[in-house]
Amino acid sequence: MQTIVQKTNYHSYSRNESHVSVLKKFTDWTKKQEEDRFLWMAIAIGGHGCFFTIITILMILFTGNHFIFWPFAIAAMAMTVVTNLAAIPTKITLPVFFFSLLIDIAIIILCIGHGFDISAGTP
Repeated sequence: MQTIVQKTNYHSYSRNESHVSVLKKFTDWTKKQEEDRFLWMAIAIGGHGCFFTIITILMILFTGNHFIFWPFAIAAMAMTVVTNLAAIPTKITLPVFFFSLLIDIAIIILCIGHGFDISAGTP
């Protein structure tokens, strides 16, 4: 008799909206930044070209001028410039810009880990 009267609980598992992934939040944010496209273009080209690329190149030069870092530093700047000058939407240009900054920061960290070479600047 107990099995007939026994109440069975069925749980319905639905996706809670509070568990949105960080990637989804980031892509939604990049789509909302379309109205500030020219500001992001100025930050990407100006900030990356005048600050981060210069610092990265100086770090490469002062830590032994290893050839392996040069193509990555050039590619990081080139992909930022190309995506911005091609007038691609911000949902593409912002992730490319942040990825290029990540490449520059990785090069700087690797150069610091390699160590400074006093004789790198002299022939």
